[in-house]
Amino acid sequence: MSNAEMDAHLASAATTLCRAWTVTRRDGVVLGFTDHDRDLTFDGVTHRAGSGLTARALQQSTGLSVDNSEALGALSDAAISEPDLAAGRFDSAEVQLWLVNWADPETRARIFRGTLGEVTRTGGEFRAELRGLAEALNQPIGLAYTRGCSAVLGDSRCRFDQTQPGYFAERAVEGLDRERRLFSFVSFGGFDDHWFEFGRLDVLSGAAAGLSGQIKSDRVQAGGREVELWQGIRAELVPGDLVRLSAGCDKRAETCRVKFANFLNFRGFPQMPGEDWLTAYPRPGQSTSGKSLMIGRAL
Repeated sequence: MSNAEMDAHLASAATTLCRAWTVTRRDGVVLGFTDHDRDLTFDGVTHRAGSGLTARALQQSTGLSVDNSEALGALSDAAISEPDLAAGRFDSAEVQLWLVNWADPETRARIFRGTLGEVTRTGGEFRAELRGLAEALNQPIGLAYTRGCSAVLGDSRCRFDQTQPGYFAERAVEGLDRERRLFSFVSFGGFDDHWFEFGRLDVLSGAAAGLSGQIKSDRVQAGGREVELWQGIRAELVPGDLVRLSAGCDKRAETCRVKFANFLNFRGFPQMPGEDWLTAYPRPGQSTSGKSLMIGRAL
């Protein structure tokens, strides 16, 4: 691929151009689409024609302004299906938009790179917002000064190895509600009550494989164990499908020390004074040695 070759083609009297999209989902699945009338292959990806995918005018600007566009297409079981969209498999997928010489696909120019934003479905078509790389600059960045830990369990700041025995379990689904939010297990011992609370449930097999949910509560009852998610799994899930539950962390210093033995990597400030220090003032009979008024008070 050469910019000079593309420039020369654009400067020629007649051009043979089309657009192509390369979509990389977070689960690693790569899909290709083109508005040409035949399939195009480059970078090892076949970009399929006849998918009904088109794009609105691409708005690009200099500086740090956010580039944006919109992709439109027909729902197709062979390409982008309604169940996959509903399950969130395309959420935040990476998108590259190419201007391609269909007579020689190696002559092309990438005109957009970003992610899929909000996706809406109407009837048999979908509409997806394309967000440029500058979109990430709109996210707040920084560390929070709080009593609780600001790291995510298992990330580069926490450094805890979640694959250690005793901190995860793989079980076949035994019972669940219609919303696929409440899971029940008759035989699920070996873990304390609330052990998986604030943890994660990953689906390992079945139609929902690759999807996950955050655990809201984990209760051991007389009839077994009941695990509830904050939001239901957005794909078909049936008893017998395999799931993986990972231990959760409530961000408290005591939990980090006792449950995970990882206090050296605790990223919070457990001794930070509460809001009552703002109202502290000298009182009759109180020592006025010049030391902090918080000395001797429970934090």
